[in-house]
Amino acid sequence: MDIRKVKKLIELLEDSGIAELEITEGDDSVRICRYAAAPVSAPVAMPIAAPMAVQAPVVAAAEPVVETGPSGHHITAPMVGTFYSAPAPGAKAFVQIGNSVSEGDVLCIIEAMKMMNQIEADVSGTIVSVLVENGDPVEFGQPLFIIE
Repeated sequence: MDIRKVKKLIELLEDSGIAELEITEGDDSVRICRYAAAPVSAPVAMPIAAPMAVQAPVVAAAEPVVETGPSGHHITAPMVGTFYSAPAPGAKAFVQIGNSVSEGDVLCIIEAMKMMNQIEADVSGTIVSVLVENGDPVEFGQPLFIIE
């Protein structure tokens, strides 16, 4: 695969906001990931089953830092997107620290690909921690709330 094509793919990845891209062209295949699974010193594109090794820079994001805090049940992000604590700008947040919630109550919204996805509590309890700020980007599996 031509290095110019790989560079163009990296530009498309950065402009689009998607996290990962895999392209197969004949016997060549390249997979470009925006976020590394673990912190790396030099971000790279990783060829998959390609006869030639192609490496190109990719912007790597730091892994979210999870502080040791209150114990309890963690509600995590089921997808990559933007976290919203309220149903509309200026509206009251779905939940705040100290609120009691029941299983099935809406806790927040995650916008992914222009779709608003309601995130519901999967247990009943009290919100002891909100780990994300309104409007923050979230990653798959990132802790959002702690419920006791």
